[in-house]
Amino acid sequence: MILPIYIYGQPVLRKVAEDITPDYPELKQLIADMWETLAESEGIGLAAPQIGRAIRLSVIDLDPLAEDYPEYKDFRRAYINPHIVEYDDSQTSSSEEGCLSLPAIHEKVVRPTRIRVQWMDEDFRQHDEWIEGYLARVMQHEFDHLDGKMFIDHISPLRRQLIKNKLKALTLGRYRCGYRTKPVKR
Repeated sequence: MILPIYIYGQPVLRKVAEDITPDYPELKQLIADMWETLAESEGIGLAAPQIGRAIRLSVIDLDPLAEDYPEYKDFRRAYINPHIVEYDDSQTSSSEEGCLSLPAIHEKVVRPTRIRVQWMDEDFRQHDEWIEGYLARVMQHEFDHLDGKMFIDHISPLRRQLIKNKLKALTLGRYRCGYRTKPVKR
């Protein structure tokens, strides 16, 4: 089932998400719904807060980028209870980011190019590894959602001031996008 994506201003997007256990109700169906929602919105990542759930769950599909990043051919993973436990700040990169919860807003964000992540897969097997490159950026973006953060929190105060009116328009429901959304109730 395609779920609505919560738009900037929804309180759940600023909550710190909770870890879940294997007995979380209908987890497999929720993950399937997140995959369907992600495909419909033509995104590459989706975190549970973006569909109104304050739980530590995210899906990432980098296969659409395989032409530019051949190493991500068929890359499609769900991350349960992911936590970034270490940032290697020795090298950073700046790249433009966008977000399904912030339609039509894109800004350059500086992030470390290497991070250490712990998470569980769909069978609740524990993983702990260093991630590099573009996947590290996507993980930081998606896992920020699980900590109540958004990519705009990483831009300069000046850039934030320059997009203030766009952000206000989102909270007022004045935006257009090609996927199902849940705007802030007024």
